[in-house]
Amino acid sequence: LKQAGGEWFRHHGSNAFERKDKKSDTSGKKKVLLIEDSPFFRNMLTPLLTVAGYEVTARSNALQALELCDAGEHFDIIVSDIEMPEMDGFAFAERIKADTQWQNTPLVALTSHATPQDIDRGLQAGFSKYIAKFDREMILDTLSKTIAEQHTQHKEAS
Repeated sequence: LKQAGGEWFRHHGSNAFERKDKKSDTSGKKKVLLIEDSPFFRNMLTPLLTVAGYEVTARSNALQALELCDAGEHFDIIVSDIEMPEMDGFAFAERIKADTQWQNTPLVALTSHATPQDIDRGLQAGFSKYIAKFDREMILDTLSKTIAEQHTQHKEAS
């Protein structure tokens, strides 16, 4: 990994990473739902986000994610691939933003197609941000900033 991408191991802040066992309270960690049909990207992004301090729930398609929504699961942010079988990311975004408990949850598109037309379509479907899945640093920065923006909006609304 260091030879292929040395920046993968870059410093992500001055606070030490704290590992918590499953029995301990994880309420301080932000919960991320990662929807990615590619096992390669799912297996690459899950550890990246976990090491960055997120509690990650990964699903391989939008229908599995909607089952979590129906079960009442809560997430601080949802990261979804665009190109998926059965239901693509655009249809998923439109569905959850229409009328679900996740309609106010920030939704980030993760894709290999980031043309201006793709970005416009994603924003119209309900995505908050649109990022390329190959840019690890941008993924981490976008999640951090998007969660902070959401937190600020909730404080102002209260």
